[in-house]
Amino acid sequence: MQEIIKHHGKLVRHGAKNWVENYEKDKNQALIELLNSLFEVCGVDYNMDDVPLDETDVDDIVLKVVSRAEEGFLEDYLSSKQKDLRGFKENLGIFWNILILECQNGPLFDGLLLDKCMDYVIALSCTPPRVFRQVTTIVGLQMVTSLVTVAKTLGESRETAQRQLNAEKKKRKEGPRIDALNKVLSDTHEKKSLADEMMRKMFTGLFMHRYRDVDAEIRMSCIRALGSWIVAYPSLFLKDLYLKYIGWTLNDKNPSVRKTSITALQNLYEIEDNVPSLGLFTERFCGRMIELADDIDISVAVSAIVLLKHLLRHQLLGDEDLGSLYDLLIDESPLIRHAVGDLVYDHLIAQKFSSSHTKGPETGGSEVQLSRLLQILREFSSDPILSDYVIDAVWQGMDAIKDWRSMISMLLDDNPKLELTDQDATHLVRVLSASAKKAVGGKIVPSAEPRKVTLSKAQKETLENNRNEITAALMKALPKIFRKYLADKAKVPHIADLVMQMNLEQFSLKRQEQTFAQVMQLLKEAFFKHGEESVLKACVKALAFCAGESQAELQDSAQHTMKLMEDELVLKLRSAINQAGVVDDDYSLTVNLRRLHQLQLNKPLTNEGVFTDLSGLLENFNNLEDEVVQLTLLNIFLHVIWCLKSIDFDNPDESGMSSLISKRDILIKHLESFGESIIESYKQGNARSLLSCTICVISSDLWTFFSKAKLSGTKINPLGIFPSEESLQKFWKLCEFRLAAADDEDDEEEDVTDEHLDYLSQKDVVVSAAAKLVAHDIVPKDYLGPEIVSHFVMHGKAVAETIKHMLTIVKKNAKSADLSNLYLDALKKAYERHKTEVQKTDEDWSTSRSFLSCKELASKLSATFSGSARNLYKSSILYIVKEGIKYAFLDAPKQLPFLEAGVLQFALKLPPVELQEILKDLQRRVEGINTDEDPSSWRPYITFIDYLREKAFKAPHADGEKVGTAIRSSSRSRKAGDIQGKKLFDGDNTTDDEEHLSETEEHEKHGGEDDDTPLQNGRQRMRSGDADSSKVNAAARESQAADSGNFSGIPIYNQSVFGSATEEQLPV
Repeated sequence: MQEIIKHHGKLVRHGAKNWVENYEKDKNQALIELLNSLFEVCGVDYNMDDVPLDETDVDDIVLKVVSRAEEGFLEDYLSSKQKDLRGFKENLGIFWNILILECQNGPLFDGLLLDKCMDYVIALSCTPPRVFRQVTTIVGLQMVTSLVTVAKTLGESRETAQRQLNAEKKKRKEGPRIDALNKVLSDTHEKKSLADEMMRKMFTGLFMHRYRDVDAEIRMSCIRALGSWIVAYPSLFLKDLYLKYIGWTLNDKNPSVRKTSITALQNLYEIEDNVPSLGLFTERFCGRMIELADDIDISVAVSAIVLLKHLLRHQLLGDEDLGSLYDLLIDESPLIRHAVGDLVYDHLIAQKFSSSHTKGPETGGSEVQLSRLLQILREFSSDPILSDYVIDAVWQGMDAIKDWRSMISMLLDDNPKLELTDQDATHLVRVLSASAKKAVGGKIVPSAEPRKVTLSKAQKETLENNRNEITAALMKALPKIFRKYLADKAKVPHIADLVMQMNLEQFSLKRQEQTFAQVMQLLKEAFFKHGEESVLKACVKALAFCAGESQAELQDSAQHTMKLMEDELVLKLRSAINQAGVVDDDYSLTVNLRRLHQLQLNKPLTNEGVFTDLSGLLENFNNLEDEVVQLTLLNIFLHVIWCLKSIDFDNPDESGMSSLISKRDILIKHLESFGESIIESYKQGNARSLLSCTICVISSDLWTFFSKAKLSGTKINPLGIFPSEESLQKFWKLCEFRLAAADDEDDEEEDVTDEHLDYLSQKDVVVSAAAKLVAHDIVPKDYLGPEIVSHFVMHGKAVAETIKHMLTIVKKNAKSADLSNLYLDALKKAYERHKTEVQKTDEDWSTSRSFLSCKELASKLSATFSGSARNLYKSSILYIVKEGIKYAFLDAPKQLPFLEAGVLQFALKLPPVELQEILKDLQRRVEGINTDEDPSSWRPYITFIDYLREKAFKAPHADGEKVGTAIRSSSRSRKAGDIQGKKLFDGDNTTDDEEHLSETEEHEKHGGEDDDTPLQNGRQRMRSGDADSSKVNAAARESQAADSGNFSGIPIYNQSVFGSATEEQLPV
């Protein structure tokens, strides 16, 4: 039989039936054969003696089988990679299922077959070999599953016999027919009771121990089986006695087990008849179910949210329980957002589950549902970005959000019954814009995976149909909406964005050229009516889209509008420049510089005189506000880049190149002049962070675009520049000024009124600007590289990730010696900075923040040499250690703390043989020196050699995970922002993940007796508000932007939202 189970799946049913026939002929022999096959599938070749089974002791036989396994005679068929064993697990279950079903009308209840089989299965399931427990768990659970089928059949037979008996008794009071039916009823009831008793025996003997097994697969199998038993046989299993095990495993340390428990509960709550019996269970475990919606594992969280939908459908949860759940509408994970969005739509918008709302004929109407959505969005008014997360969450399941005509009607007040407040109108415009963008394939929230999605033909057709529907609904209504809200700066950007979701060709096909011209004119009016960056950006993007995507007359109209807009802007700007020295308020100048900046991000200026005007503004006025200077420099820079793009690289024009060089040099002169001014201001206590940040980024971009190394060998080689050492030093000094400034200066100087807030701080921006110069070999690494790396651990996660990414690129391209010097020089600079800071205070150097930063920097850098990299970079590690020791002894003992701060982490990466040589070198260095005269000064040296001796002379041990050690779980990104709830957010959004008791095999010996013991101890979760890291490949983005003619991809000019919080699950 074992060979059939292992290798011949098609013969399993036939083999099981043959065994039943053999059992009916010789019970003892057939049972011995069955038990021997059980031992064989467990992986041990053991044959029982042909003696009566009543005379054999189960424990003695099992001990002998385990002894065979401990001697090495053990095969694991479940985990085997052999092709013919792939169906082993399935075949094993089928065999026992057929065996029991074939015996249900025969020997199943003879008091021998199942009793003996269960005794051996239970005994083997409690043994140390994992494969024994795995196999017998499969067998034992299948036995119960098959017995459930038998019991249900017997129950149906009993009900049939009872009905027949009742009918017969109505005809006559006694007789052979009644006696026969009574006999059938009695036998059936007895057999069903025996089946129930055998299921209880297996549950007590196997399930109650194995559901908390150290093997997660075994735990999953147990919970999955229990869930199926409850659904299939509720009369026995739908009781708190059994339900609690599913509840307890909601706390399992393994996410797959938690998900299995949730799935089992989903199946239970789907059945209406089960709900009354689940009352006490729900009351006890609903809190944990809600917590699991914020589980660290995304698949578990999504499953939990689906489970909560079932609870809401049965009205087992109140609105007060859902506060923390609604917070997940703005979760970082789109899967979780969409799952909660479906729930919110069903519960709050469509109100499918609610009994507290009366459902009239209008309940499902688009306008009513949109009104409910607006009510939800009111809770997010403090941060409009989060509204997009809510819209994205409910978009898929909510048809009303794609009812363009209803939204337009509401905005135009066509329905007097639905009067919108100004706040609701702002939200509705945002909903209309975001929904339209999503309907045509756009993204309305940041994506963690910016991979390009390949669409099928059908998907492309769907998107195109959506675009046509949006165009048809908006074509005549858009000018009306625009005129109504033209003065509202909060609504105009979203109205302008609608233009880019339309099929412009439809204006020609529907003979609506005049309407198109009206929209162009309204965009131009909005551009000059407002000065906020969000409005200006949206209007220019919409006009540029129309000028580039439309055809024929429409394109002429859009391009003409842009030309008129540019001419008018130039006039306004020159007027403002002329007034710069006359009026005290620079508002007009600032706003027009902003407009010019947004215009130049999308197209070059045709008026060459603007460059002269801007350069003259900086030369002729010394008291300009920093924002004016910043915008002027940005506009000059963009003009220079557009000039660079206009040059034919294959056949460059000499006069054009000469003009470009002149303009570039003028820009560099202005950058140097204002850079020196900022340095002087910083010495006087005025950081001027925003301007210093801008100068750093423009300088970095200029050196990148005009890199002498990149342009060498081309026909435009004369354009190449290379920054002098002095320029690099001033550049880095400006970067350091910004890094040294307080974080809150970002908020003081940046325009916080723009809803697209920059989640990348100025510190990250300046580090990115410097890091790309090193990463892409724009400047030598020997000066700027160590300076950047020395700040690795000083400015938060975003800056650290930028530097880490730079080092990854450098490691791929740099020589081993260059990498060694980069790391060592960075450590030296960090240590020199520490010495300078310690001299200013009386603080103990060993506990100072600067010294701890040095140690953390060494730890981070040495970690890049972990694993196989130790051998690959062994020479680099050795060089850092030897040169670091030499540096520490240059001024011993004053400089010896560098051993502990910078060298130790690298030294511990070396093999014992190398460490012994280093110890000998250290001994020679202290020969003739009495280190006991000043023990405190020599303490770092003593500490250093103690660590080295311990590593050098300690026997190596195999790496491995300690038994019972809690494993640190990976974290998932959390919320897009922190929300202070008003109505939706009454709940607590933290969760307690718990640690499983059965971490080791020892728990098997003691587990299962106390059913009230929870499975896990509390495990807390930590949240971090750090922003996601920026990337260093800005140079590549800039080159691509130059090729495409659009510079909005450069970070400082079009900063995207990358902010997120992180959540980390900590070990107990």
